[in-house]
Amino acid sequence: MTLDLACILVNWNTRELILEAVKSLRQDLTQSDLKAQIWVVDNASTDGSPEALREAYPDLKLIVSGRNVGFAAGNNLALRSLGFSDSPAPAPEAPRAVFLLNPDTITQRGAVPALFEALFSLPQAGVIGARLDYEDGTFQHSAFAFPGLLQILIDLYPLPPRLHGRLYESRLNGRYPRQQYQSGVPFRVDHTLGAAMLIRREAIEQTGIFDERYFMYVEEVDWCRRIRGAGWEIYVQPQARITHLEGRSTRQARAQSVVNLWRSRFRYFDRYYSGPRRSLARYLVRGGMIFKIRATKRDSNLSEEQRQALIEAYRAVMHL
Repeated sequence: MTLDLACILVNWNTRELILEAVKSLRQDLTQSDLKAQIWVVDNASTDGSPEALREAYPDLKLIVSGRNVGFAAGNNLALRSLGFSDSPAPAPEAPRAVFLLNPDTITQRGAVPALFEALFSLPQAGVIGARLDYEDGTFQHSAFAFPGLLQILIDLYPLPPRLHGRLYESRLNGRYPRQQYQSGVPFRVDHTLGAAMLIRREAIEQTGIFDERYFMYVEEVDWCRRIRGAGWEIYVQPQARITHLEGRSTRQARAQSVVNLWRSRFRYFDRYYSGPRRSLARYLVRGGMIFKIRATKRDSNLSEEQRQALIEAYRAVMHL
């Protein structure tokens, strides 16, 4: 019998978080009528995550990678096991949808059924994301416009505090108005965050799975762009609430995460920007890294070790 849903979580050294993430997800699925499986891909964790998962959830589909292959390739290990291919190809035995979920999440009651119902009630929906909240319950943006040059400026260049605050929350910075999240009605976006995104089987069949050249970050942006290019729409379902304990995994390697982020962004620029726009993006990033280095040198909240690691990371970005 074809599954309605396969849920995939990629874990790296977040044992307690992944156990809680699976627990809340299972509770939500148990209260639904969905025929679902939960898959966890462990990226060579050294904190006992695989053993703890096997003990707590023996029915879990667990894939243990011999090395940390990153977010995109980690998800792809499970996606291939489900019957999907790297390139566009039919996957008739695959589930009707795939739910990608970060290990630093807590699924609120009714979230998964709300996402599933919305995905299949909107004929052109290829991807639908949840509304994300921070751990304290405050609002977190869970979808964005495709990245542009203005977003680089707002992200990296010093601006007066009042102006920065207004621009940061604006459409110029790729944000969607909070009123749309508060409406409770699904709304179109360019891309959702990979922390919680539900993808229709046909959309995966038409585009193939993640591009593994993105080790971490931006892979969901690239995939959403390909899915939209295949004629599907991307939505957020505000009635599906998920708590996102943002960055708990990547915080373990903060400086390296900076390099990973910008390496992925440069790959995205190279793929989707014209030559002049691509050159301007790199010029803006290089200048922005200079400001980051100056600010880091003055940051008294960092230890000397943290300060030097971040400065080295920013310099590495300048040379990418």
